Amino acid sequence: LPAIMGFVAATVSIVYYHNIETSNFPKLLLALFLYWIMAFVTKTIKLVRYCQDGVPFSQLRFCITGILVILYGLLMAVEINVIRVRRYVFFMNPQKVKPPEDLQDLGVRFLQPFVNLLSKATYWWMNTLIISAHKKPVDLKAIGKLPIAMRALTNYVCLKEAYEEQKNKVAGQPNRSPSIWLAMYSAFGRPILLSSTFRYLADLLGFAGPLCISGIVQGFQNTSSNTNTTEKEPSNSYLSSEEFLRNVYVLAVLLFLALILQRTFLQASYYVTTETGINLRGAL
Repeated sequence: LPAIMGFVAATVSIVYYHNIETSNFPKLLLALFLYWIMAFVTKTIKLVRYCQDGVPFSQLRFCITGILVILYGLLMAVEINVIRVRRYVFFMNPQKVKPPEDLQDLGVRFLQPFVNLLSKATYWWMNTLIISAHKKPVDLKAIGKLPIAMRALTNYVCLKEAYEEQKNKVAGQPNRSPSIWLAMYSAFGRPILLSSTFRYLADLLGFAGPLCISGIVQGFQNTSSNTNTTEKEPSNSYLSSEEFLRNVYVLAVLLFLALILQRTFLQASYYVTTETGINLRGAL
């Protein structure tokens, strides 16, 4: 029951945050901030109690509780930093945040740079376009205008500024000429590194499949040969992390999640690579 309630709370918090983001009313984040504080305090008390009871670090409950304490602490710290920077509450002079020009333009319907992380990973914001594409062919009017950051003029100015910076660096060296490659890396290097990071993560997750399948096969072999007949000691009421990861059903779920994450990182890498290539081509 606690695990089910935790799953429901996580789902409700995601939906609640999405509604706050779409309504652009940040004061509603106070309720979520109070939830992070209560969750952090509760999990910290639970972790301290485990330490007092002498529960070792290898136990699964201790590891999960420690991870949750770190996670809730990070969420609480992020919210405190947002309050400090935006000053939308507890301050006499709140900072006014002007929406981006692309969001004010009704003709711009490409919302990938402006949505949250979950919507970026799943492309949830494209549901309206996908549903309309099933009813009638998609034309340029349905796609809308490009955002300012993806237009050729914007990328040309960015590349020109990077090239001018390279010219200033070699201005006092007559034997050297400015490098267009360094200028392109300075202007578009961060997305390229981000795409490479996503690809490396996807390749690393590729090792999870064989490892999980090997553990599942070994688990069934142990079950068929009755080699795993050892029972847990009655005095030890906690499940260790090693015993948890030996369970074939847990390995099957981990295999499924690893495949989903691998495809997500691959898709993110392809998207960033394609977008950066289009921007660079427009700049040239």
